[in-house]
Amino acid sequence: MSTQRLGIIMHGVTGRMGLNQHLVRSILAIRNQGGVTLSNGDKVMPDPILIGRNAEKMEALAKAHGIARWGTDLAAALANPDDTIFFDAGTTQMRPTLLAQAIRAGKHVYCEKPIATDLKQAVEIARLAEQSGLKHGAVQDKLFLPGLRKLDMLRRAGFFGQMLSVRIEFGYWVFEGDLQPIQRPSWNYRKEDGGGIILDMVCHWRYVLDNLFGQVQSVSCTAATHIAKRWDEAGQPYDCTADDAAYATFELKGHQGEKVIAQVNSSWATRVRRDDLVTFHVDGTHGSAVAGLTDCRAQSRVTTPRPVWNPDTPQTMPFFDHWQAVPDTQVYDNGFKIQWEHFIRHVVEDAPYRWTLPEAAKGVQLVEAALQSWQERRWVDVPALQI
Repeated sequence: MSTQRLGIIMHGVTGRMGLNQHLVRSILAIRNQGGVTLSNGDKVMPDPILIGRNAEKMEALAKAHGIARWGTDLAAALANPDDTIFFDAGTTQMRPTLLAQAIRAGKHVYCEKPIATDLKQAVEIARLAEQSGLKHGAVQDKLFLPGLRKLDMLRRAGFFGQMLSVRIEFGYWVFEGDLQPIQRPSWNYRKEDGGGIILDMVCHWRYVLDNLFGQVQSVSCTAATHIAKRWDEAGQPYDCTADDAAYATFELKGHQGEKVIAQVNSSWATRVRRDDLVTFHVDGTHGSAVAGLTDCRAQSRVTTPRPVWNPDTPQTMPFFDHWQAVPDTQVYDNGFKIQWEHFIRHVVEDAPYRWTLPEAAKGVQLVEAALQSWQERRWVDVPALQI
Protein backbone atom coordinates (compact mmCIF):
# COMPACT_ATOMS: atom_id res chain seq x y z
CA MET A 1 0.00 0.00 0.00
CA SER A 2 1.36 3.40 -1.02
CA THR A 3 0.31 7.00 -0.44
CA GLN A 4 0.33 9.58 -3.21
CA ARG A 5 0.10 13.34 -2.90
CA LEU A 6 -2.70 15.31 -4.58
CA GLY A 7 -2.19 19.05 -4.88
CA ILE A 8 -5.39 21.10 -4.57
CA ILE A 9 -5.72 24.84 -5.18
CA MET A 10 -8.46 26.07 -2.84
CA HIS A 11 -9.95 29.46 -3.67
CA GLY A 12 -12.64 31.23 -1.64
CA VAL A 13 -12.14 29.39 1.64
CA THR A 14 -12.28 32.48 3.84
CA GLY A 15 -16.08 32.44 3.60
CA ARG A 16 -18.33 30.46 5.94
CA MET A 17 -19.04 27.55 3.59
CA GLY A 18 -15.58 27.32 2.08
CA LEU A 19 -13.87 27.40 5.47
CA ASN A 20 -16.14 25.22 7.57
CA GLN A 21 -17.45 22.60 5.17
CA HIS A 22 -14.75 22.34 2.53
CA LEU A 23 -11.48 23.16 4.28
CA VAL A 24 -12.02 22.07 7.90
CA ARG A 25 -14.67 19.35 7.68
CA SER A 26 -13.56 17.92 4.33
CA ILE A 27 -9.94 18.38 3.27
CA LEU A 28 -8.43 18.65 6.76
CA ALA A 29 -10.66 15.83 8.00
CA ILE A 30 -9.48 13.66 5.10
CA ARG A 31 -5.87 14.47 5.97
CA ASN A 32 -6.50 13.61 9.63
CA GLN A 33 -7.97 10.23 8.71
CA GLY A 34 -4.91 9.38 6.65
CA GLY A 35 -6.18 10.24 3.18
CA VAL A 36 -8.71 8.80 0.73
CA THR A 37 -8.59 5.05 0.20
CA LEU A 38 -8.60 3.88 -3.42
CA SER A 39 -10.08 0.61 -4.71
CA ASN A 40 -6.65 -1.08 -4.61
CA GLY A 41 -6.01 -0.01 -1.01
CA ASP A 42 -3.62 2.82 -1.86
CA LYS A 43 -4.09 6.20 -0.21
CA VAL A 44 -4.38 9.70 -1.65
CA MET A 45 -3.32 12.57 0.61
CA PRO A 46 -4.65 16.04 -0.30
CA ASP A 47 -2.07 18.81 -0.15
CA PRO A 48 -3.96 22.14 -0.28
CA ILE A 49 -2.69 25.59 -1.14
CA LEU A 50 -4.99 28.38 -0.01
CA ILE A 51 -5.41 31.22 -2.50
CA GLY A 52 -7.10 34.56 -1.86
CA ARG A 53 -6.72 38.29 -2.36
CA ASN A 54 -5.81 39.30 1.21
CA ALA A 55 -2.33 38.09 2.16
CA GLU A 56 -2.82 38.76 5.86
CA LYS A 57 -6.04 36.73 5.96
CA MET A 58 -4.56 33.88 3.96
CA GLU A 59 -1.46 33.65 6.14
CA ALA A 60 -3.53 33.69 9.33
CA LEU A 61 -5.93 31.06 7.99
CA ALA A 62 -3.12 28.76 6.90
CA LYS A 63 -1.31 29.15 10.22
CA ALA A 64 -4.48 28.52 12.24
CA HIS A 65 -5.06 25.19 10.48
CA GLY A 66 -1.50 23.99 10.06
CA ILE A 67 -1.40 24.43 6.29
CA ALA A 68 2.04 25.07 4.88
CA ARG A 69 1.08 26.65 1.57
CA TRP A 70 -0.88 29.79 0.84
CA GLY A 71 -0.71 32.69 -1.60
CA THR A 72 -2.43 35.56 -3.41
CA ASP A 73 -1.28 34.84 -6.98
CA LEU A 74 -3.87 32.61 -8.62
CA ALA A 75 -2.09 32.62 -11.99
CA ALA A 76 1.09 31.33 -10.37
CA ALA A 77 -0.84 28.64 -8.53
CA LEU A 78 -2.53 27.51 -11.73
CA ALA A 79 0.85 27.38 -13.47
CA ASN A 80 2.21 24.88 -10.94
CA PRO A 81 1.99 21.39 -12.52
CA ASP A 82 2.22 19.78 -9.08
CA ASP A 83 -1.29 20.98 -8.19
CA THR A 84 -3.89 19.27 -10.36
CA ILE A 85 -7.28 20.27 -8.88
CA PHE A 86 -8.77 23.75 -8.66
CA PHE A 87 -11.60 24.30 -6.18
CA ASP A 88 -13.73 27.44 -5.92
CA ALA A 89 -16.08 28.54 -3.16
CA GLY A 90 -15.90 32.27 -3.92
CA THR A 91 -18.62 34.48 -5.32
CA THR A 92 -20.98 33.11 -7.97
CA GLN A 93 -20.34 36.10 -10.22
CA MET A 94 -16.62 35.26 -10.47
CA ARG A 95 -17.02 31.49 -10.76
CA PRO A 96 -17.39 30.98 -14.55
CA THR A 97 -14.28 33.05 -15.25
CA LEU A 98 -12.24 31.28 -12.57
CA LEU A 99 -13.33 27.83 -13.71
CA ALA A 100 -12.53 28.65 -17.34
CA GLN A 101 -9.10 29.94 -16.30
CA ALA A 102 -8.40 26.75 -14.36
CA ILE A 103 -9.62 24.46 -17.15
CA ARG A 104 -7.46 26.24 -19.70
CA ALA A 105 -4.54 25.73 -17.31
CA GLY A 106 -5.22 21.99 -17.43
CA LYS A 107 -6.71 21.63 -13.96
CA HIS A 108 -9.56 19.39 -12.91
CA VAL A 109 -12.24 21.61 -11.37
CA TYR A 110 -14.61 21.23 -8.45
CA CYS A 111 -16.79 24.04 -7.13
CA GLU A 112 -19.69 25.27 -5.06
CA LYS A 113 -23.04 26.01 -6.63
CA PRO A 114 -24.47 27.85 -8.49
CA ILE A 115 -21.81 27.53 -11.17
CA ALA A 116 -23.00 30.80 -12.78
CA THR A 117 -25.60 33.51 -12.35
CA ASP A 118 -27.22 32.82 -15.73
CA LEU A 119 -27.82 29.80 -17.95
CA LYS A 120 -25.72 31.01 -20.88
CA GLN A 121 -22.59 31.17 -18.74
CA ALA A 122 -23.44 27.88 -17.02
CA VAL A 123 -23.77 26.05 -20.33
CA GLU A 124 -20.58 27.63 -21.67
CA ILE A 125 -18.47 26.55 -18.70
CA ALA A 126 -20.05 23.08 -18.63
CA ARG A 127 -19.37 22.68 -22.36
CA LEU A 128 -15.77 23.85 -21.92
CA ALA A 129 -15.27 21.33 -19.12
CA GLU A 130 -16.79 18.50 -21.17
CA GLN A 131 -14.65 19.28 -24.19
CA SER A 132 -11.45 19.56 -22.14
CA GLY A 133 -11.33 15.91 -21.15
CA LEU A 134 -10.63 16.99 -17.59
CA LYS A 135 -12.58 15.87 -14.53
CA HIS A 136 -15.19 18.30 -13.22
CA GLY A 137 -17.81 18.42 -10.50
CA ALA A 138 -20.05 20.65 -8.44
CA VAL A 139 -21.35 20.40 -4.90
CA GLN A 140 -24.75 18.72 -4.50
CA ASP A 141 -24.54 18.41 -0.74
CA LYS A 142 -28.17 17.80 0.19
CA LEU A 143 -28.13 14.40 -1.51
CA PHE A 144 -25.71 13.31 1.20
CA LEU A 145 -27.73 14.46 4.20
CA PRO A 146 -28.54 11.54 6.53
CA GLY A 147 -32.25 12.44 6.44
CA LEU A 148 -32.40 12.39 2.65
CA ARG A 149 -30.33 9.22 2.42
CA LYS A 150 -32.89 7.51 4.65
CA LEU A 151 -35.68 8.94 2.51
CA ASP A 152 -33.98 7.63 -0.62
CA MET A 153 -33.64 4.19 0.98
CA LEU A 154 -37.41 4.14 1.53
CA ARG A 155 -37.96 5.09 -2.11
CA ARG A 156 -35.61 2.42 -3.43
CA ALA A 157 -37.31 -0.16 -1.21
CA GLY A 158 -40.68 0.68 -2.76
CA PHE A 159 -42.07 1.98 0.53
CA PHE A 160 -44.07 4.82 -1.05
CA GLY A 161 -45.78 2.75 -3.73
CA GLN A 162 -46.81 5.28 -6.35
CA MET A 163 -45.34 8.62 -5.31
CA LEU A 164 -47.92 11.40 -5.26
CA SER A 165 -46.45 14.61 -3.91
CA VAL A 166 -43.52 16.28 -2.17
CA ARG A 167 -43.57 19.28 0.14
CA ILE A 168 -40.29 21.01 1.00
CA GLU A 169 -40.21 23.70 3.67
CA PHE A 170 -36.91 25.52 4.00
CA GLY A 171 -35.82 28.61 5.87
CA TYR A 172 -35.54 30.57 9.07
CA TRP A 173 -35.51 34.17 10.23
CA VAL A 174 -32.33 35.97 9.16
CA PHE A 175 -31.76 38.88 11.52
CA GLU A 176 -32.02 42.28 9.90
CA GLY A 177 -28.93 43.50 11.76
CA ASP A 178 -30.33 46.37 13.81
CA LEU A 179 -31.25 44.42 16.96
CA GLN A 180 -29.25 41.19 16.57
CA PRO A 181 -26.05 40.43 14.65
CA ILE A 182 -26.64 39.16 11.11
CA GLN A 183 -26.00 35.46 10.49
CA ARG A 184 -25.81 35.59 6.69
CA PRO A 185 -23.65 37.84 4.47
CA SER A 186 -25.27 41.09 3.38
CA TRP A 187 -24.54 40.41 -0.31
CA ASN A 188 -27.18 37.65 -0.18
CA TYR A 189 -29.83 40.40 -0.18
CA ARG A 190 -28.44 42.52 -3.02
CA LYS A 191 -29.30 41.35 -6.51
CA GLU A 192 -26.45 43.34 -8.02
CA ASP A 193 -23.98 41.30 -5.94
CA GLY A 194 -25.40 37.92 -6.94
CA GLY A 195 -27.90 37.61 -4.10
CA GLY A 196 -31.40 36.18 -4.08
CA ILE A 197 -32.99 33.07 -2.65
CA ILE A 198 -34.13 31.74 -6.04
CA LEU A 199 -30.55 31.74 -7.34
CA ASP A 200 -29.26 30.28 -4.08
CA MET A 201 -31.83 27.58 -3.34
CA VAL A 202 -33.52 26.53 -6.59
CA CYS A 203 -30.17 25.06 -7.71
CA HIS A 204 -30.41 22.79 -4.67
CA TRP A 205 -34.02 21.86 -5.33
CA ARG A 206 -33.24 20.85 -8.91
CA TYR A 207 -30.80 18.09 -8.00
CA VAL A 208 -32.87 16.99 -5.00
CA LEU A 209 -36.05 16.71 -7.07
CA ASP A 210 -34.37 15.10 -10.08
CA ASN A 211 -32.48 12.48 -8.10
CA LEU A 212 -34.98 11.54 -5.40
CA PHE A 213 -38.48 12.25 -6.66
CA GLY A 214 -38.62 12.73 -10.43
CA GLN A 215 -37.37 14.80 -13.35
CA VAL A 216 -38.55 18.41 -13.26
CA GLN A 217 -40.91 19.14 -16.15
CA SER A 218 -42.28 22.61 -15.35
CA VAL A 219 -42.40 25.28 -12.66
CA SER A 220 -44.73 27.95 -11.35
CA CYS A 221 -43.04 30.37 -8.99
CA THR A 222 -43.62 33.65 -7.22
CA ALA A 223 -41.20 35.45 -4.94
CA ALA A 224 -40.86 38.54 -2.80
CA THR A 225 -38.45 40.85 -1.04
CA HIS A 226 -40.22 40.75 2.30
CA ILE A 227 -37.56 42.65 4.26
CA ALA A 228 -36.79 45.88 2.41
CA LYS A 229 -34.05 47.19 4.69
CA ARG A 230 -31.18 45.43 6.43
CA TRP A 231 -27.87 46.32 8.11
CA ASP A 232 -24.53 45.07 6.78
CA GLU A 233 -21.38 43.73 8.46
CA ALA A 234 -20.29 47.26 9.38
CA GLY A 235 -23.66 48.08 10.91
CA GLN A 236 -24.67 50.31 8.01
CA PRO A 237 -28.23 50.20 6.64
CA TYR A 238 -28.82 49.23 3.01
CA ASP A 239 -31.76 48.62 0.71
CA CYS A 240 -32.50 44.99 -0.15
CA THR A 241 -32.79 44.41 -3.88
CA ALA A 242 -32.89 40.60 -4.01
CA ASP A 243 -35.73 38.18 -3.32
CA ASP A 244 -35.64 36.75 0.20
CA ALA A 245 -38.53 34.27 -0.19
CA ALA A 246 -39.77 32.07 -3.03
CA TYR A 247 -42.90 29.95 -3.29
CA ALA A 248 -42.84 27.40 -6.10
CA THR A 249 -44.75 24.42 -7.47
CA PHE A 250 -43.01 21.89 -9.71
CA GLU A 251 -44.43 19.18 -11.94
CA LEU A 252 -42.20 16.09 -11.97
CA LYS A 253 -42.08 12.89 -14.00
CA GLY A 254 -41.62 10.26 -11.30
CA HIS A 255 -39.24 7.33 -11.47
CA GLN A 256 -42.16 5.07 -12.39
CA GLY A 257 -43.48 7.53 -14.98
CA GLU A 258 -46.13 8.94 -12.65
CA LYS A 259 -46.90 12.65 -12.27
CA VAL A 260 -45.56 14.01 -8.97
CA ILE A 261 -46.37 17.47 -7.63
CA ALA A 262 -43.71 19.21 -5.54
CA GLN A 263 -44.46 22.32 -3.48
CA VAL A 264 -41.36 24.13 -2.28
CA ASN A 265 -41.24 27.14 0.04
CA SER A 266 -37.88 28.84 0.64
CA SER A 267 -37.62 31.82 2.95
CA TRP A 268 -35.18 33.88 4.99
CA ALA A 269 -38.17 35.65 6.53
CA THR A 270 -39.95 32.86 8.37
CA ARG A 271 -39.80 31.61 11.94
CA VAL A 272 -39.35 27.89 12.40
CA ARG A 273 -42.11 25.69 13.82
CA ARG A 274 -41.30 22.32 12.25
CA ASP A 275 -38.94 19.44 12.90
CA ASP A 276 -35.89 21.04 11.28
CA LEU A 277 -34.65 24.03 9.28
CA VAL A 278 -35.62 22.08 6.18
CA THR A 279 -38.20 19.30 5.96
CA PHE A 280 -39.09 17.00 3.07
CA HIS A 281 -42.59 15.48 3.26
CA VAL A 282 -43.30 12.74 0.73
CA ASP A 283 -46.73 11.16 0.22
CA GLY A 284 -47.35 7.94 -1.68
CA THR A 285 -50.12 5.40 -2.06
CA HIS A 286 -48.41 2.92 0.30
CA GLY A 287 -46.80 5.29 2.77
CA SER A 288 -45.51 8.71 3.67
CA ALA A 289 -42.28 10.00 5.19
CA VAL A 290 -40.89 13.26 6.56
CA ALA A 291 -37.15 13.88 6.60
CA GLY A 292 -35.04 16.66 8.05
CA LEU A 293 -31.29 17.14 7.92
CA THR A 294 -30.54 14.02 9.94
CA ASP A 295 -33.78 12.27 10.92
CA CYS A 296 -36.55 10.60 8.94
CA ARG A 297 -39.93 9.34 10.12
CA ALA A 298 -42.33 7.16 8.16
CA GLN A 299 -45.97 6.12 8.28
CA SER A 300 -47.13 3.12 6.27
CA ARG A 301 -50.54 2.51 4.71
CA VAL A 302 -51.54 0.00 7.39
CA THR A 303 -50.47 2.22 10.30
CA THR A 304 -52.23 5.36 9.06
CA PRO A 305 -54.70 6.55 11.73
CA ARG A 306 -58.29 7.56 11.02
CA PRO A 307 -58.67 11.20 12.07
CA VAL A 308 -62.07 12.72 12.74
CA TRP A 309 -62.84 16.26 11.58
CA ASN A 310 -64.71 18.13 14.30
CA PRO A 311 -63.99 21.86 14.48
CA ASP A 312 -66.13 22.20 17.60
CA THR A 313 -63.80 20.30 19.94
CA PRO A 314 -60.03 20.47 20.55
CA GLN A 315 -57.99 17.93 18.62
CA THR A 316 -56.90 15.05 20.85
CA MET A 317 -55.20 12.77 18.34
CA PRO A 318 -51.38 12.89 18.82
CA PHE A 319 -50.47 12.96 15.12
CA PHE A 320 -46.71 13.12 15.69
CA ASP A 321 -46.81 9.91 17.75
CA HIS A 322 -48.06 7.89 14.78
CA TRP A 323 -44.80 8.11 12.86
CA GLN A 324 -41.95 5.61 13.16
CA ALA A 325 -38.31 6.71 13.14
CA VAL A 326 -36.15 5.28 10.37
CA PRO A 327 -33.11 4.02 12.34
CA ASP A 328 -29.47 4.83 11.78
CA THR A 329 -28.18 1.65 10.15
CA GLN A 330 -24.77 3.10 9.31
CA VAL A 331 -22.41 5.89 10.29
CA TYR A 332 -23.22 9.05 8.33
CA ASP A 333 -20.09 11.05 7.58
CA ASN A 334 -20.10 14.74 6.67
CA GLY A 335 -21.79 15.11 3.28
CA PHE A 336 -19.28 17.60 1.90
CA LYS A 337 -16.42 15.28 2.89
CA ILE A 338 -18.12 12.33 1.18
CA GLN A 339 -18.40 14.35 -2.03
CA TRP A 340 -14.74 15.33 -1.86
CA GLU A 341 -13.78 11.68 -1.48
CA HIS A 342 -15.92 10.77 -4.50
CA PHE A 343 -14.31 13.50 -6.60
CA ILE A 344 -10.76 12.61 -5.53
CA ARG A 345 -11.34 8.96 -6.49
CA HIS A 346 -12.81 10.17 -9.79
CA VAL A 347 -9.67 12.20 -10.52
CA VAL A 348 -7.11 9.65 -9.38
CA GLU A 349 -8.60 6.31 -10.49
CA ASP A 350 -11.45 7.38 -12.80
CA ALA A 351 -14.11 6.12 -10.39
CA PRO A 352 -17.72 6.70 -11.54
CA TYR A 353 -18.96 10.23 -10.86
CA ARG A 354 -22.23 11.86 -11.88
CA TRP A 355 -22.32 15.26 -10.11
CA THR A 356 -20.71 17.07 -13.03
CA LEU A 357 -20.88 20.66 -14.30
CA PRO A 358 -23.62 19.78 -16.85
CA GLU A 359 -25.69 18.49 -13.91
CA ALA A 360 -25.00 21.74 -12.07
CA ALA A 361 -26.05 23.72 -15.15
CA LYS A 362 -29.50 22.13 -14.83
CA GLY A 363 -29.83 23.96 -11.51
CA VAL A 364 -29.17 27.31 -13.19
CA GLN A 365 -31.66 26.36 -15.91
CA LEU A 366 -34.36 25.90 -13.27
CA VAL A 367 -33.37 29.19 -11.62
CA GLU A 368 -34.00 31.02 -14.88
CA ALA A 369 -37.29 29.19 -15.41
CA ALA A 370 -38.42 30.12 -11.88
CA LEU A 371 -37.44 33.75 -12.39
CA GLN A 372 -39.28 33.80 -15.73
CA SER A 373 -42.36 32.30 -14.11
CA TRP A 374 -42.31 34.95 -11.39
CA GLN A 375 -41.82 37.81 -13.83
CA GLU A 376 -44.44 36.59 -16.32
CA ARG A 377 -46.85 35.14 -13.73
CA ARG A 378 -47.24 31.78 -15.52
CA TRP A 379 -46.12 28.14 -15.72
CA VAL A 380 -42.79 27.63 -17.52
CA ASP A 381 -41.74 24.30 -19.03
CA VAL A 382 -38.24 22.95 -18.36
CA PRO A 383 -36.94 21.09 -21.44
CA ALA A 384 -33.99 18.70 -21.49
CA LEU A 385 -30.79 20.74 -21.28
CA GLN A 386 -28.38 20.32 -24.18
CA ILE A 387 -24.67 20.77 -23.35
